[in-house]
Amino acid sequence: MEGFLNALVVFANFVFIPGLAYGAQLALGALGVTLVFGILRFSNFAHGDLMAFGTMITILVTWWLIGMGVTLGPLPTALLALPVGIIGAVAMALLIDRLVFRFYRKQKSAGIVFVMASVGVMFVLNGIVRLIIGPNDQRFADGERFLVTVRGFREYTGLAEGLAIRLPVAITVIVAVIVVAALFWFLQYSRTGKAMRAYSDNEDLALLSGINPDKVVMVTWIIAAALATIAGVLYGLDKSFRPFTYFQLLLPIFAAAIVGGIGQPLGAIAGGFVVAFSEVTLTYAYKRVLEYLGFQPEGLVQLLSTEYKFAISFVILVLVLLIRPTGIFKGRVL
Repeated sequence: MEGFLNALVVFANFVFIPGLAYGAQLALGALGVTLVFGILRFSNFAHGDLMAFGTMITILVTWWLIGMGVTLGPLPTALLALPVGIIGAVAMALLIDRLVFRFYRKQKSAGIVFVMASVGVMFVLNGIVRLIIGPNDQRFADGERFLVTVRGFREYTGLAEGLAIRLPVAITVIVAVIVVAALFWFLQYSRTGKAMRAYSDNEDLALLSGINPDKVVMVTWIIAAALATIAGVLYGLDKSFRPFTYFQLLLPIFAAAIVGGIGQPLGAIAGGFVVAFSEVTLTYAYKRVLEYLGFQPEGLVQLLSTEYKFAISFVILVLVLLIRPTGIFKGRVL
């Protein structure tokens, strides 16, 4: 029995808890992508770099607050700086829409034109972030590191393996639950949320009903930018901030949105966890887990190297597009 419990602790430490945090981060990112696609009718390839932009502002404000001696004690100061990062990302998203996407909307351009424009915006945002904060890893987490420590867990349980729960992971899960609940309440019960859903279902009928399309577009960008910044900051707290990493995150985020059903908010959440746990479970070495279960494997028992982490997202994306293009919750076909 003790061997099974030790195996369970190892699995929780290196598979379940990281997968849960990563899934929450992907889900928030995919929600922004799916909202833009569902309402504005195009895939925004600049979403990952919008995440990086909002996160960069949060980091800079965090450093300034720490330099001024303002902290949140055991909690990361980044939580105090997060609203400023959201405001910065929202301002950038609205500026981009006004300078770029609004023109193509008035021209009633094809979706592929919006996609190509978003690719151009992606490179511009990436360049701005690299120019301001640099291309290297940046860490902005302060406060307590662990809620549950390995030593404390061992002393309490008497097991050989210790469970570690880091504070950024707990914050990620709690914030994700609060944000998702608030978003679904907004979409289901607020007047603006209902207008957004009506506009998404049938644009012409929504316009005949007196819905202001400019307001719908503006609110969509505000929510997408806020979700992008929150997801980016949570990812940075959990791991580290590096502009190119957020560029790479675009692939698993799109995979999550498509797996769940593009344009379906609930599907984006489900897809985020499907992609996250697929990446984590397929790249973890199960040698220690199997040893505690009584097996003696010769190798690491690792299905794929961690270098293929993002390749898993790509394979999932291709398979879903080939087998079930509408995703789990039957979203729109790309």
